Amino acid sequence: MDRRTFLEAGAAVGVGGVVGCAAPSSGTAFRDGFEDGIDDWTSDAAIGPEVNVADFEWEVDVSTEEAFEGERSLRIRNEGSYDDGTTWAGRSLPVEPGRAYTATVTARYWSESESFNTLRDAVMRLGPEPPESEADFPNPGVNTTALGETPYGGLREPLWLAAGWREYRFEWTTPRLSTDTLHVALGTSVIWEGDATHFVDDLSVALRPR
Repeated sequence: MDRRTFLEAGAAVGVGGVVGCAAPSSGTAFRDGFEDGIDDWTSDAAIGPEVNVADFEWEVDVSTEEAFEGERSLRIRNEGSYDDGTTWAGRSLPVEPGRAYTATVTARYWSESESFNTLRDAVMRLGPEPPESEADFPNPGVNTTALGETPYGGLREPLWLAAGWREYRFEWTTPRLSTDTLHVALGTSVIWEGDATHFVDDLSVALRPR
């Protein structure tokens, strides 16, 4: 592995210095720059009940077209014909059950240009279960950073706010976890007509026991 690492608190872990996929302890963080592909990730999409999801065109893969760091990033493309639809990639992370955390999740999203119209939202989520529908992500404009303890954390905020890369971040105050696995998801949600491609890079998940 290159940039996909679990980092022990206080340990100097360089490229190739991987602790492994063990449940994190205090001060650990998961990072992924998609340099090694997305074999550990799944991809999915959902759209409103008036449209069959099989008719919704979307793609998730790794690309060398844009990168915040390194040479690769996650590419997410979806069509806008229905003014609806959400596309995402997700994976599981091991955690220590019985603990409560303050989780901080950051990622960089790339937009082609600035737009005065909201064409797409960035969606991010961290929770005990993977998302299965659009409703499993926060509502438009919601970021869980200021909400206190919630069942899951995440955000849904506008893309196209500037040309190039922009950081998106949320915090999640978890309940005491009864699971040994959390699920992180990153994606885009259609707001306006027109096909669109965005890139995601430099994902970080930090967990601080509380």
